[in-house]
Amino acid sequence: MDAAAADLTERGARVVGRVVQRRGVSDGGVKRMTVPYSSRTLLGSGKTREVAALREVSGADAVIFLNTLTDHQRRVLTGAFGCPVASLR
Repeated sequence: MDAAAADLTERGARVVGRVVQRRGVSDGGVKRMTVPYSSRTLLGSGKTREVAALREVSGADAVIFLNTLTDHQRRVLTGAFGCPVASLR
């Protein structure tokens, strides 16, 4: 994440937050380790709400993912976050 943030900053972006989705940390998360990530958003619903709230509070113009997103995921997340969504890969 540090390298990606540095690269984005070098390109003129201002990084206003970072969010990590961790699985297997809580009892509920451990039970869900074998469940694939959402094909619709790549995120869980709670993490999607968290990113949307952070984007709104920070006034960010875009959300960047380190993971590769499909075109469908990008469209769904753009609607959920109210701003463009892109992936670095």
